[in-house]
Amino acid sequence: MTQNDAPSARGPLSAASLDALTASATKSEAGRPRARSNAAPDGDDDERPSRGRSAWRFVRDILLILLAAIVISFLIKTFLIRSFYIPSASMENTLQVNDRIIVNELEPKLMPIHRGDVVVFKDPGGWLPPSTATSEPNGVAAFFDWALSIVGLTAPDSNDHLIKRVIGLPGDVVACCNAYGQMTVNGVALDESKYLLLPPGVTKVSRDDFSVTVPENSLWVMGDNRYNSADSRYNRDKPGNGFVPYDDIVGRALLISWPIGRWTLLDNYPVVFSGVESGDGSGRNSTSQTPSPTASSNPATSGG
Repeated sequence: MTQNDAPSARGPLSAASLDALTASATKSEAGRPRARSNAAPDGDDDERPSRGRSAWRFVRDILLILLAAIVISFLIKTFLIRSFYIPSASMENTLQVNDRIIVNELEPKLMPIHRGDVVVFKDPGGWLPPSTATSEPNGVAAFFDWALSIVGLTAPDSNDHLIKRVIGLPGDVVACCNAYGQMTVNGVALDESKYLLLPPGVTKVSRDDFSVTVPENSLWVMGDNRYNSADSRYNRDKPGNGFVPYDDIVGRALLISWPIGRWTLLDNYPVVFSGVESGDGSGRNSTSQTPSPTASSNPATSGG
């Protein structure tokens, strides 16, 4: 028998054999563990805790920034600047009712007060009428009012303070009125028309005449709305005799911060007091000759 006559080992398989092999392969494949199609790539399990820590660090940093901002704002409000609103018309037209102002608290603690400065001060005693009951915010409104007051954006105690313009410093003799209806400081007549509000047709800068000598560590203050201001003139029967102690000064008003349309720096009009030198209580200027009074223009303007 030749090699060609021997039966071939690679002969054709029957259909039954093919079906058996296919079934065996299918069972073998079914028995193998399959990789999960939604399994995370290697290393993702380690990344999840890392992502959680990153989120917490982000929140922590935000909280620390907010806390630092509150602390800094509180310190600024306590030692540098504060916000107040204007509750009355005594400083019109310089300040209108409900204006908000920024006050520099470094004056007079570290910086001197000058004549013409607009200052905020605590009631020296009896200047303000007895407080009346007012509706207090509650709930969420109370919380936000408190939070904003901490950073100086609201001023819940504005009704406990007053704001006026400084006319006399310690040692000054302030008198009114001369033949032209003007105020004098140490014998020098003041032309206050740049900031005064007087009734129409009135040129006399004070309804009542007076002459006072400002004591040590005190100020003589007056409102720009001279015929509608309960200032030093009308509190001479109160503790302090109408003078404001330096210890009661909160600071100098720098600017109007609200409403935006009224944003402006508050001027102390140094030219008005340029001829006045330090007083010694004698009522005379330190110069060799007292300037003669000058007639002032009528500063009456409409209110509002």
